[in-house]
Parts: sequence; C-alpha cells; structure tokens
Amino acid sequence: MEKLINLYLKKIAATDTFFVRDSIEWLQEDARLIGIKGQRGVGKTTLLLQFLKLQSDYQEKALYVSLDNLWFADNTLYDLAYHFVQRGGNLLAVDEVHKYPNWAKELKNIYDDFPEIKVVFTGSSLLEILNARADLSRRAIVHEMQGLSFREFLALETGQEFPKIKLAQLLNEHVSLALDISSKLKPFKYFEKYLKSAYYPFYRESTSLYSHKVEEVLNMILEIELPVLRNIDLAYVNKLKQLLVILAQSVPFVPNLTKLSERIGISRKTLLLYIHYLDEAGLIRNIFKDAHGISQLQKPNKILLDNTNLSYVLATDVNKGTLRETFFVNQLAQRFSVTYADKADFVIDEKYVFEIGGKYKGKKQIVNETYGYLVIDDVEIGHHNRIPLWLFGFLY
Repeated sequence: MEKLINLYLKKIAATDTFFVRDSIEWLQEDARLIGIKGQRGVGKTTLLLQFLKLQSDYQEKALYVSLDNLWFADNTLYDLAYHFVQRGGNLLAVDEVHKYPNWAKELKNIYDDFPEIKVVFTGSSLLEILNARADLSRRAIVHEMQGLSFREFLALETGQEFPKIKLAQLLNEHVSLALDISSKLKPFKYFEKYLKSAYYPFYRESTSLYSHKVEEVLNMILEIELPVLRNIDLAYVNKLKQLLVILAQSVPFVPNLTKLSERIGISRKTLLLYIHYLDEAGLIRNIFKDAHGISQLQKPNKILLDNTNLSYVLATDVNKGTLRETFFVNQLAQRFSVTYADKADFVIDEKYVFEIGGKYKGKKQIVNETYGYLVIDDVEIGHHNRIPLWLFGFLY
C-alpha cells in the first residue's frame, strides 16, 4: 500500500489546477459513491487528481489508485479500502474500474461496509452500472464526461473564462450574448483550431502529435475496450475502422444498412449491433426519430461521428456540412435529447427544431415551426431566429 501512496503523492505533485473544468462539481456532490464514465482522453483522470488536490487534507485523508496497477494482481480493491479506512482515510479515488474484473461487486461491498468513506471512480463509456453484477444503480451517481467544449477551449487558449449559457437564454438572447463575447475575443480566430484539434484536453501537450494521440484513443477503444467489454471478435476490428472511415467521409450520413453491410462484409444484424456499440463507446452518435425505447437492433435515422476532431483523423476530405452537424450535436447531446427531424436537421428536447447551414441558408425547413431556428456557420452575430453555430459551444 505504501507504493500506491507514493505514486499518488507524485501524481498529485505533478497535477496543476490553473484550469479546472466545471465537471468537478459532480465530484463535490453530497454522495458517497460517484462515478464518471467517458471516452478515453477526455480528462477523467485529471479531474480526479485535481479534485483530490483541492482538498485541504489530501495528503492524509485521500488516496488515488488506478486499477490497472500491478499491485492489484495480488491484492483486492476491497482490501485496499479496508486498510485505507484503518489509516484514517475518508476519500478514495479509483481510476479505470473497467480494467478490474470484480469492480462492481467490490465497490458495492465497500459502499455497504465502510460508510465513513467517499468513493469516486472513473470508467469507460462502455461501463454498465445498471447491468453490473452488483446492483450499483441505487448507490452510485454516475455522470458522462465529454471532451472540451468550445467555451472551455477558449478559456485555456485566452485565459478568459465565460459562464455557461443555458439553452433557453441562448435562443432568446443570442444577439447580445454574441456581441458581448465578440467584444472580448474574435471567435473565428479559434473556432477552426477547436474543430480540428482541440476537443481532447491532451492537445496542450503536443500539437504535432495530436492526431497520433487521437488515433491511439481510437485503437485503444476498438482493439481493447470493445473486445473486452462487448466481446467483439478481434477479427472484426478492421471492419469497425472501415465503418468509421466511411462515416467520416460521408455527407451527413443517413444509413443504407444493406449496402453498408455488403460493402464492409458483415451481416445487417451484426452491423446494427456494432453501430450500437460504437455509439456506446463514444465514437459515433446515432440519431433516431424517436427518443424513447431505442433497441440495439433499431436502425438510426442518421449517424455522425462523436466529435469533429475524429473527422480530421479519419477522413482525407472533411465535408463541411457534416462538420457543422457534428459540432452542433456534440455540444448539445450531453445535456439534451437530440432526435431526427423529418424536414429540418434535428429536434432538441422534443421541442426546438434546428436547421444547420452556411451563411446563405434559407429557412424553408423551419418556416412552419413555432420553435424553429437556423444555426448558421461563418457568421459572428445572428439576428431573429438565425443563431451563430459557434455560440452553441458555450452550453457546457
């Protein structure tokens, strides 16, 4: 255990807190078991370490462990918690729980047997809390973490922090909001970089290696997480990569599953299941007309990559229309339901109808909609129901 403590203190010493994402509020909730799941590379580990470092007694009362540490080859998480409590600890941070076979059962036992400690944990987007062997659904509060929003990226790049904007406020006050932000910085000076290479917080480590690191994220999910957590045959990994490349190079993708399955060389049923898994893994977003009762084998009405950075890594020629829609959905999907619209592009929370386009986009798709809006790229300030695309990057 001393080895784990020393590793923890070294990690804490190397962790800076000059910029802390608002997601840290999740870990500050008054609950004894809090989980954060999300795609690799979005900053879950950093958030855990920052949360611990900001505790006044982090050296004596807290501990961070990663469950892929070799220490756990001969020791259990439950035993660690037992000894941690004996030493007077009360805040245990557990990283990468999906890499530990009995994580759900042991977290349940820790929660039940040690009421004096708070446990925060992270895991893959594929983490299943409700279906875990031990029922954690009544015990754990679990949040889904995304990469950087455009607002957060601007804070890192400029040092200027802007408050999150609520959707209703954005729709009603977008002109004044855009004017205020534009008076302090020029959004288009930064927007292209964000779309291309700044969704994952590790962009700050090395610009030249960014695409390579994103490819590593993709490969880790496809070659390790999906085979282990969803039992995907390794022989199909290349077909999943092929599917992602096809999606990246397509105009906003309305799937023809028969043609797609023939092109990739797998059955229609298997293709649907893999599309579902890729959505779970946080690599794509499946958009359906109905937000309720979606099954694994239901055909999506539209498929987008999860974020715009993936487009630049996977496609040799990025379609601008697809890029716009991907950004829009990515920035809204964390907090709102996004469904397919028959005439326009998307419906948000089963109420607001949005059509996405360039500066010359017409309004015929929303003309009869009470809550219809045009989301316009390449404009700094909108008017009436024409809202700048970049401003939707301030929702989280």
